Amino acid sequence: MSVVIVTGGFGALGRAVVAGLTQRGFTVAAVDVAPAPAGFPAALALGGVDLTDETAVSAAYAAVAEKLGAVNGLVNIAGGFVWEPVEGGTLANWDKMYQMNLRTAATSSAAALPHLLRQGGAIVNVGAAAAVQPGVGMAPYTASKAGVRALTESLAEEMRGKKVRVNAILPTIIDTPANHAAMPDADSSAWVRPEAAAKVIAFLLSDESAAITGASLPLSLAG
Repeated sequence: MSVVIVTGGFGALGRAVVAGLTQRGFTVAAVDVAPAPAGFPAALALGGVDLTDETAVSAAYAAVAEKLGAVNGLVNIAGGFVWEPVEGGTLANWDKMYQMNLRTAATSSAAALPHLLRQGGAIVNVGAAAAVQPGVGMAPYTASKAGVRALTESLAEEMRGKKVRVNAILPTIIDTPANHAAMPDADSSAWVRPEAAAKVIAFLLSDESAAITGASLPLSLAG
């Protein structure tokens, strides 16, 4: 049974992915900077982990391998969003988006690789459709998510022939309570449901996608 680490596992998308993977027979370790909720439905829930800190992440993933027997997959969900135009904006938000979206993915990938290389496995990064079609006020966010896409493609090439696959999903707006609160008047009928995204992530982790690496799959329907 494959052991998969899900970063940002306590958020709306993270919870859906944890549930979806568990239902499909994966053993899931949820890792997040937030405290672990009581009774969280994962095989292992590690809270309070700074996902930008190399030492903390490496220690957390070693703990997962020790307690669950292996690390066969990684899903990089941890991240965030700010809306801010370049005109009148601050570089602080560029740094924030880099830390939350790109550094977390790079740090987690580097920490997981020693485990994944032992038996083979897969990494799935959560990018954003805005990385390829950015809008007004989204430069800091889309730049960081474009970095996630570049990380995906470069690491896939680095791991080619080493039995580690690396892919990404590029969702449009995800149907979460936070996004509804931020955009109360928006038409959410086509927003990507977390459960739909979870199914694609499960596919990219599974042997059914064994021929796919370096791909960034757009998700633009509710599912």
